[in-house]
Amino acid sequence: MSRPPIASVPAGPVDVPRVVAELAGSDAVTPVWRNEVGGLTFRLDGPGDGAGGTRYVKWAATGTPEIDLPREAERLTWARQWTTVPRVLAYGSDADGAWLVTAALPGRSAVDPRWTADPRTAAAAIGRGLRLLHDALPVARCPYDWGVEHRVRRAGERLGRAEARRRLGRPPAPDRLVVCHGDACAPNTLLHDDGTVAGHVDLGSLGVADRWADLAVAAWSTEWNYGPGHDGEVYEAYGVAPDPERIAYYRLLWDLT
Repeated sequence: MSRPPIASVPAGPVDVPRVVAELAGSDAVTPVWRNEVGGLTFRLDGPGDGAGGTRYVKWAATGTPEIDLPREAERLTWARQWTTVPRVLAYGSDADGAWLVTAALPGRSAVDPRWTADPRTAAAAIGRGLRLLHDALPVARCPYDWGVEHRVRRAGERLGRAEARRRLGRPPAPDRLVVCHGDACAPNTLLHDDGTVAGHVDLGSLGVADRWADLAVAAWSTEWNYGPGHDGEVYEAYGVAPDPERIAYYRLLWDLT
């Protein structure tokens, strides 16, 4: 099973949405990410400390139901009580789209050129970071669900629930329930230049699920971003042996949802 990268740094000019330009004011606006359904992320940089320091704005056009920025704002605010994620500064919507403004965290994405040039260090850091996240967030206090049934219902909206269940088959018994990141792909781990974990971003799907729902995809994403051969480094740094049955199931679930 293989899969190409599903999001990337914009390669050409990007039209800056009106609300992003208004939020930036006199700050410089740099497009830094385009996701697989067209959502955009911009970095706002002002002179010196700028207007509140460096900020990031996520923007999604109206009619993009896959991106729920109020939901992400709520989850970021909840998770920030226990782990390092961006601080929510503002969010809103208008006729054109929705936006979410967050304060910058230190560190670089694990797909920054600094880390694609050192994939072994980056892959291990992704594994360590995921373990830190899972250990920090309290399952008993989490109001959000990212379990198989919840995700099958979402897949059913596109495939039909019976078809989704047929393709998935019976889920493996949970190994360990944790509060999952929900999109634990390599770009969403931030690293300090010494290879230690700086934090996590893009928690719009955060919720309780088996830890393999995150692990299978985090390790898989190293193939898309660094090339083959680094998935084992994720598992080893997390502190778990590969589980082929759960890896296969949760990768298929990822594809379907």
